[in-house]
Amino acid sequence: MIIYTGGTFGMVNNTSGTLVPFDFSLILEHLPTLRNLFLELTVISFDNPIDSSNVQPEHWQTIGKIIFDHYKENDGFVVLHGTDTMAFTASALSFMLSNLTKPVIFTGAQLPISEPRSDARENLITSLEIASAKKNGSAIVPEVCIYFDYELLRGNRSRKVESMHFDAFKSENYPPLAKAGVKIDYELSAIHTSDKKDSLVLRTAFDNSVAILKLFPGISKEVVSSIINTVGLKAIVLETFGSGNAPSASWFIELISEAIKKGLIVLNISQCPGGMVLQGKYETSKLLREIGVISGGDMTTEAAVTKLMLLLGEFPMTDVREKIQQSMAGEITIS
Repeated sequence: MIIYTGGTFGMVNNTSGTLVPFDFSLILEHLPTLRNLFLELTVISFDNPIDSSNVQPEHWQTIGKIIFDHYKENDGFVVLHGTDTMAFTASALSFMLSNLTKPVIFTGAQLPISEPRSDARENLITSLEIASAKKNGSAIVPEVCIYFDYELLRGNRSRKVESMHFDAFKSENYPPLAKAGVKIDYELSAIHTSDKKDSLVLRTAFDNSVAILKLFPGISKEVVSSIINTVGLKAIVLETFGSGNAPSASWFIELISEAIKKGLIVLNISQCPGGMVLQGKYETSKLLREIGVISGGDMTTEAAVTKLMLLLGEFPMTDVREKIQQSMAGEITIS
């Protein structure tokens, strides 16, 4: 099944030269090469395709519901999505779809399919090949992934790093699951498979009472205070320096400590694209650990935000504090 949500991929020029979404049910007319895959394809398109900058949790719920409702009759799913927030959506879906045994491959394009040099064709064709690939009757990649520029990445380990080149996504803390060349080489040892034989479970309750507090030299007490004191806030993703370090100024530590005492979850995520949070390695992170800041390990910000939203929507706060440190879909390395 191909699910078209919107984005650059499905744009064509209209009579006035403006890029507009085309009727995705006519995909075979735009890409007749798909017939050579000998797949039985079903296409579902959002009634109103959206720019991924406008994606909200309700769109994640829609995608999840489509997959859940059509799960039995399809061997795999390819989701066409704008690149700007694709890593957020792929992360969210990885947490929503529990006991997943079939591929859900997100892909898109940096250039519209109507452009001569578009990357859309290769991205879609290879994504479909991966989504349909089986070994001994089972899917080779039974997880939520992003395929882009000849690499298959775990969705909740990915982030967009490039806006002008075709290699738009990177996964600094986890190796590619496959690389596509003349043939597709799968890194089987890196692929996550569910050890549960239960039926697919769809979780759809999201609570967006989450904020990101990105630290920078010179950040003021007023800025930190305004975010912490946001009405209804339940969790903060604290984007720290290096391996989880933050200012040791007394006002900063006091504000974070007060927030935790009030019941807020504060999750420490590094601003670095690679590496991980090691609270206590330096004095500047030891203080965070002592006041109750939770280490996010090597999670991406995209995974941290979407995971918190889902956990807050599905579980009581006491459970969220425990589950945020556990791996739900291979998004964090547990030593």
